[in-house]
Amino acid sequence: MFNLKQYEFWFIVGSQELYGEETLRQVAEHARIMVDELNNEPLIPATVLLKPVAKSPDEIRRLFEEATACENCAGLITWMHTFSPSKMWIGGLGANRKPLLHLHTQFNRDIPWASMDMDFMNLNQSAHGDREHGYIYARMRLPRKVVAGFWQDGEVRRRVAVWMRAAAARLDGERSVVMRIGDNMREVAVTEGDKVEAQIRLGWQVNTWAGGELAERFRAVSDKEAEDRVAEYAGVYEIPAALREPGKEGKAILEQAKIEIALTAMLEGEHAGAFTTTFQDIHGLPQLPGLACQRLMEKGYGFGAEGDWKQSMLVRAAKLMAASLPGGVSFMEDYTYHFEPGNEAVLGAHMLEICPSIADKRPRVQVHPLGIGGKAPPARLVFDAAPGPAVLATLVDLGSRFRMIVNEVETVRIEDVAPRGAASLPKLPVARALWKPYPCLRDAAESWIIAGGAHHSVYTTALNAEYFRDWAEISGIEFVLIGRDTTPVRLQDELRRAEAYWQGR
Repeated sequence: MFNLKQYEFWFIVGSQELYGEETLRQVAEHARIMVDELNNEPLIPATVLLKPVAKSPDEIRRLFEEATACENCAGLITWMHTFSPSKMWIGGLGANRKPLLHLHTQFNRDIPWASMDMDFMNLNQSAHGDREHGYIYARMRLPRKVVAGFWQDGEVRRRVAVWMRAAAARLDGERSVVMRIGDNMREVAVTEGDKVEAQIRLGWQVNTWAGGELAERFRAVSDKEAEDRVAEYAGVYEIPAALREPGKEGKAILEQAKIEIALTAMLEGEHAGAFTTTFQDIHGLPQLPGLACQRLMEKGYGFGAEGDWKQSMLVRAAKLMAASLPGGVSFMEDYTYHFEPGNEAVLGAHMLEICPSIADKRPRVQVHPLGIGGKAPPARLVFDAAPGPAVLATLVDLGSRFRMIVNEVETVRIEDVAPRGAASLPKLPVARALWKPYPCLRDAAESWIIAGGAHHSVYTTALNAEYFRDWAEISGIEFVLIGRDTTPVRLQDELRRAEAYWQGR
């Protein structure tokens, strides 16, 4: 679903006319070599586009204006090969509307001790050229990511790649619609939010469609279309023999296939990248969307239950950032705690809608009564999440601003925590993940609640906190990390200081 190579990142190298034509030719050649290597680097997910060396205020301003107008430009990488007086950059930076990365590097790795002369010194001046450049970013209070180190080092390229993915997700969000099918779950606070401010701040268009439109499209899907879709399911999921036979359970799978087909048509028709549902407002459907939502998430769409449009679009952003990376991304909800001393853990799940991209083994299609929503027993995929490092990210609206909260966790196998014979959770037929949050369950839960974290989140084993930090920085929103070194008391103090900073913006 995602082709990250369509996103361009303009590589702008700064210098000035003072150095003369020979030096400027070398600057341009060094930049060309670097861009060619970056485009051949497997870590780099997008296209790096070399621009002419920026040598004057007019050239710089025009470059930034062209970048702002370029549909596929997702961000700008600036590097001062030589000294480039930062007053030249004020007009361009002031006109810019693209994410910025300041790459602080130099073409040569080592100092040529025996041969170094003044010509070499005049050419290779990043050590102070980039400091001049960094000053104007700070003076203009511009958000940007700074990456320092030798440009051929793997860690430098990894950090550039993380930022690229975050910037591409930002641009995708500006082009996407969040399709809310129905409204929020009644009386729930955290799934509400300022949709106008979300479009101003994050670029998201958050709009509503009636559940009746989905029901009408559902009724128009033929049995043959649904049967063909179920045949696709059989190729990737385990479907018990009993569900392949005519009857209520087999019918439930066909109905989910029809819901998926209908939802896909609605999403494609509106160029929507994410959607929400709520069990209180899905009229005209025989069952709640379960397997259908799981399938669409697996294809790259964002999803939020109970009308939670903020998490649905955050799922979409994480899906794009994680494109082609190992691991998965899913909508998630903290369901219940295991408080056994020394073995504390959190069980995450939802009624139906957890993405199979995080599954440890082949998911199994099952049909069971739901006990909520007043509909027929829905079909859903049941599985356990794969173990390993993961993060939970949530986006909340504080009224005056948006805040992103991220908790680093370690996902574990249920059999490593549950008593012998109970690990299969035989009476809980939903997809689930079991994790141990950092720094520990008590401190993580207290910190999450102190920060106002929602009960819905994005769960991912493909991304770490750095991706979400970069995305938040690009979007101009607050970022809060709960990790190995977090204490609730210190976090509360940090949030109080942050309040003053964000109120002043």
